[in-house]
Amino acid sequence: MKDDPDGGGMTETTERAGLRLTQQAHGGGCACKIPPGELESIVAGLVAPDPSAYANELVIGLDDGDDAAVVRIEGGRAVVATADFFTPVVDDPYDWGRIAATNALSDVYAVGGEPVVAVNLLGWPRETLSMDLAREVLRGGLDVARAAGCHVAGGHSVDDPEPKYGMAVTGLADPERLLRIDAGRAGTPISLTKPLGVGVLNTRHKATGEVFAQAVEVMTTLNRDASRAALAAGVRCATDVTGFGLLGHLYKLARASGVTAVVDAAAVPYLEGARQAVRDGYVSGGTRRNLDWVRPHLDPGGLGEEDLLLLADAQTSGGLLVAGEVPGAPVVGELVPREASVLRLT
Repeated sequence: MKDDPDGGGMTETTERAGLRLTQQAHGGGCACKIPPGELESIVAGLVAPDPSAYANELVIGLDDGDDAAVVRIEGGRAVVATADFFTPVVDDPYDWGRIAATNALSDVYAVGGEPVVAVNLLGWPRETLSMDLAREVLRGGLDVARAAGCHVAGGHSVDDPEPKYGMAVTGLADPERLLRIDAGRAGTPISLTKPLGVGVLNTRHKATGEVFAQAVEVMTTLNRDASRAALAAGVRCATDVTGFGLLGHLYKLARASGVTAVVDAAAVPYLEGARQAVRDGYVSGGTRRNLDWVRPHLDPGGLGEEDLLLLADAQTSGGLLVAGEVPGAPVVGELVPREASVLRLT
């Protein structure tokens, strides 16, 4: 087992198996997403033949890339539906399960909902990886769902060349009190509820085997309390920060809301070790693609490449990006009337 200067190391389960889960897939976590530009071109124009037939029911759909779909139902309530899964982001199977479940549940919290029931989504190379490891992954997901008060009722599995895990989650929300990506207004502060940097630390973990407990803690912290606090404060605009990085998700929010987002780079919090990981070259391809995607719409304000990569870092199970103030969360910028650039850094 590789020595870890932060006091961690590979778990006994994976060590006994003689493998590292992060070596079983080409990517890891939300960094393995299809690049945002490619994804937008794929889904462009994919709407129902007659949008008016469901206009009063589908409250949040495909238009702006919100985190989950929201459908109005009887009784003044709305159903929230989402799905999220990815390849291993850490070597510990139990932690991977916890991270993937936390990430999937986050989509419900990001629109202001509460998760009710989830089903597992599992892809597993059954001839090369022990099913005992798969059980640990599922156990991690179950424990997180229980902590969230969300039922887990079965799921679906396939024999897959690469291990993948996540959940499809259904929740409930008040259709009049949602967090939307298109509801940002000029003059509103921007809050961030988790520090950045898990992407570069996960990339370092994949390359070296070093374990970063601070990254695991962030990735397994539910966004439930932040979502509830935002709603209680009257916030109506938010998204979560995952595979497209802070800049990518903020670009989508500002674009959909018709405003410019100004970020105070010095106010953005980072995990310990994140900046050093970038300096040492542990930057994923997904992070670089994120930065390339937003560059045409970005005024970098003189910031160097290291800062830009950190702001574009592909997060897994990141925090909420909120157009409004959330108790305990740092304010990292402000929405202003639309300028020449959709994003401006200071």
